[in-house]
Amino acid sequence: MPAVKSLIPVAKPDIGEPELEAVRRPILSGWVPQGAEVDAFEKEFATLVGAQHACAVSSCTMALHLALLAAGVGPGDEVITVSHSFIATANSVRYCGAVPIFVDIQPGTFNIDPSRIEAAIGEKTKAILCVHQLGMPCDIEPILGIARRHGIPVVEDAACAAGSEMLVQGKWERIGKPRGDVACFSFHPRKIITTGDGGMITTSNAEWDQKFRLWRQHGMNLTDKVRHESKGVLFESYETLGYNYRMTDIQAAIGRQQLKRLSGIVERRRFLAGRYREHLAGVPGLLLPAEPAWARSNWQSFCVGLDVKYDRLRVMETLQNAGVSSRRGVMCTHREPAYASQPWSCVPGKTRCECPGGSCARLRNSVHAQDHSIILPLFCQMTEEEQDTV
Repeated sequence: MPAVKSLIPVAKPDIGEPELEAVRRPILSGWVPQGAEVDAFEKEFATLVGAQHACAVSSCTMALHLALLAAGVGPGDEVITVSHSFIATANSVRYCGAVPIFVDIQPGTFNIDPSRIEAAIGEKTKAILCVHQLGMPCDIEPILGIARRHGIPVVEDAACAAGSEMLVQGKWERIGKPRGDVACFSFHPRKIITTGDGGMITTSNAEWDQKFRLWRQHGMNLTDKVRHESKGVLFESYETLGYNYRMTDIQAAIGRQQLKRLSGIVERRRFLAGRYREHLAGVPGLLLPAEPAWARSNWQSFCVGLDVKYDRLRVMETLQNAGVSSRRGVMCTHREPAYASQPWSCVPGKTRCECPGGSCARLRNSVHAQDHSIILPLFCQMTEEEQDTV
């Protein structure tokens, strides 16, 4: 029988010998939980993105949970966000006992439409949770204007956006400074840089940063590092209800090595995205993603739209038969079975969408994007020959 041709993957983590060498440090030191490597990773990440504070946690989902808690979100409150995102975005709202109020997206960028936010603000609105979807910076300036007028904190779900930039007052700034009150990153293997899994919270608010550090370690007032390095005997206490959201030193050692290559990784991905845009331009029925003039995406994913007359499943099957992997477009949380029993709405003051026919009329762009888009392969090690095959 002929050998099965290996598929060109949608994504592939860029890890190797440098990361393998890096993990020797914590392993041989005997200190593998949260410690000196995590501390160094936080400082290096903060410096890279221009943030005053950075706190490492076990995942971006946990980062979002803590960010919303710091913003004062609690049971019965409402958080404005998008359905068109990985389910963790809305789940973090539910972890607080709050209700996600979903706002539609802009078709070209797959990001929240700022013009629809004001109508979603109600008496119970406690935060706006915007997403830099697939690494594309969202239009955060008008969002901040709305939020400041209403006194509402802004949390940035920057899970996919490490290395992405936006133009601020004539200068390029990395996502994560942050522009809002807090930004949350993911280091999952499908992201630009990875620690296996893990997350980071950046903020300019020193009080919030201290809360993150307290909450991530069971509410304990002393870190393990402080306790073990003390010349005297110290007894910890538990000041508040906390969580086990820590990152390990093994993960942080990998992350520190990854950070050294972030600029090069983003440069390569932008080059490959440029080739896609050049070679796919003008293909009938294919809609290419839009990058605003004020944004520089890291192109965590390259998601294209299909004209409605084309059968997405057939297109994906044809790609697979030609040796090319693909994925459906970004999911819509409100269409998932889990949210058939969870409270959510498209208007403030409600815990359930009341649009007729069982389909939310206010989220048409989100639903269309999910049903008629495809994510194509894009990863740092991708060769031009592989891309030509796609």
